[in-house]
Amino acid sequence: MNLKKQFSKQIAKNGYLQKDFLEKVGKHFLSGTCKRLSTIPPLNLDRKITSSIDRKIHTLCGNYSFFSPGTLYTTYFDWYVHLMLSPGKQLELLESAWKKSLVLTEYVLSGGDGSKEYVSPLPQDKRFQAPAWRKWPFCAYQQAFLLTEQWWVDATSGVRGVTQHHSDVLPFLTRQFIDVFAPVNVPFMNPLVLQKTYTHRGANFIKGAQNLREDIDRLWRKLPPVGADKFKVGKNLAVTPGKVIYENQLIELIQYSPTTEKVYVEPILIIPAWIMKYYILDLSSENSLVKYLIQKGHTVFMVSWKNPGSKERSMGFDDYLHLGIMNSLDAISTLLPNQKVHAVGYCLGGTLLTIAAAKMGHVNDARFKSITLFAAQVDFEEAGELQFFVDESQLTFLEDIMFEKGYLESNRIAGTFYMLRSNDLIWSRMVENYLMGERQELTDLMAWNADATRLPYKMHSEYLRSLYLNDDLASGRFKVDGKAISLNDINVPVFAVSTQKDHIAPWQSVYKIHLFIGTEITFVLTNGGHNAGIISEPGHPGRHYQISTHKPTDVHLSHDEWQQVMPYHEGSWWPTWQKWLVKHSSGKTQTPAIGNKKQYKPIRNAPGKYVLAS
Repeated sequence: MNLKKQFSKQIAKNGYLQKDFLEKVGKHFLSGTCKRLSTIPPLNLDRKITSSIDRKIHTLCGNYSFFSPGTLYTTYFDWYVHLMLSPGKQLELLESAWKKSLVLTEYVLSGGDGSKEYVSPLPQDKRFQAPAWRKWPFCAYQQAFLLTEQWWVDATSGVRGVTQHHSDVLPFLTRQFIDVFAPVNVPFMNPLVLQKTYTHRGANFIKGAQNLREDIDRLWRKLPPVGADKFKVGKNLAVTPGKVIYENQLIELIQYSPTTEKVYVEPILIIPAWIMKYYILDLSSENSLVKYLIQKGHTVFMVSWKNPGSKERSMGFDDYLHLGIMNSLDAISTLLPNQKVHAVGYCLGGTLLTIAAAKMGHVNDARFKSITLFAAQVDFEEAGELQFFVDESQLTFLEDIMFEKGYLESNRIAGTFYMLRSNDLIWSRMVENYLMGERQELTDLMAWNADATRLPYKMHSEYLRSLYLNDDLASGRFKVDGKAISLNDINVPVFAVSTQKDHIAPWQSVYKIHLFIGTEITFVLTNGGHNAGIISEPGHPGRHYQISTHKPTDVHLSHDEWQQVMPYHEGSWWPTWQKWLVKHSSGKTQTPAIGNKKQYKPIRNAPGKYVLAS
């Protein structure tokens, strides 16, 4: 008897279906379904395959965003939820919007008196400096944008309950979005573009379209920007004479040719960051730090990092420490036995140098005479705007993007730095190149900046997690060769240089070195940015700096107190540093030979081959 007849019989007999009957039917269907499901073979998913799927998705997302979608979602969701739970904050924002709309309405109805502004751009905002922005109606556009920008800053700040990281990231992300709609970027709202269009009868847009086509073509073919072709490494960049005297799978060690009959006893070893090519310290002949030191009678060695590829994917922090710094020290100690070294580190190269100095101090390796740090941090708790790109979601996202090739592409690194200064490096150039139809002539520093490097998978992941995310170095958890090190083991004098407009290593963060190293520290704060402030040759216009020497027994000053009480000195800090090196040197000696005939024969002329790899 089929199920339909059984149902009909039960209803005809009782007028309803009995409970025990329904239970029997249910058990019948359940047992049948289970039997059918049991015949389906298990998938036996391979974890490598599922992980590969996740990485592919993350890589695909990475083609369109510098931020992890998880970071974007959680940041805005965190803010939105807490804002919805804060009616008081909502009322404040509502009142602020009402007042700003009344202010703007009054400003517009009054004819837009350009001499009277209700809100002014921030000091670092140079977009509205031209006098034309004070004229009607452009002054109204400017005020409307700035009032809107100000409201969004208020809306994304001060919402109680939002995590600190999200509170920091949110205004940055929001500003990136708002800047897209700035009147500077809109042709009919920008008085300078309109004036240019009128004067050249629209030819600026034709030239701008040509510039856009040329830039897209160069980007597609991975060529340097327009104007960079006139700068060639080894021809008019990095031309200080020298020889590569040692190489391994990660570095070339360059020894520069002396120009004086005698030199100071202690040589200088320079460790640039692996995130940059070394010749920023040996640009053109007139602003080369290397040439300046040689002319002053110093023997100079330079580490040139290899631009990593897939083969270097497994190289980590310990590899960079041993193959980079320690092998270079071994070479110098062989060439110049019984002579200590003035070590210099730039940016992350400086961080690596402090790690090496701490390790050496712990094992009584006394080969350093002093260390000098250029825009280098040892505490990453307040590591500037780069911190916006560092959280667990973002690092997982980044590691998956790097996994397939084994390195991080140079264009992604450059794009990150461009976002930190989007108004100067993205939007202003867009207006100049595509709306005004003009091209800015590249300088040697700009050409160097376009010569970007890659970063190996393991190293990049390690330093982002250990330094930026967990701040292991400052907390004493950072390990070298499996053992934790302490910065307090550094026992040589330190000369630390910071720059006022540094988006990568804020000077307030660099200043924290006083809290971790108990030796004599000479601290310099110079104007300029992360790179321009360091490339500060004598005679460079507009340069000034503050300086002090702090001894272990001196009272510690906060960075604000320090900046208020230290006097300003006009000119470059280079001569002051060079005198400091002389003070910590042991007199002069005969000029050494380049390399030797045995272990460290000259291999090739500077600048070597690693720096030429693209």
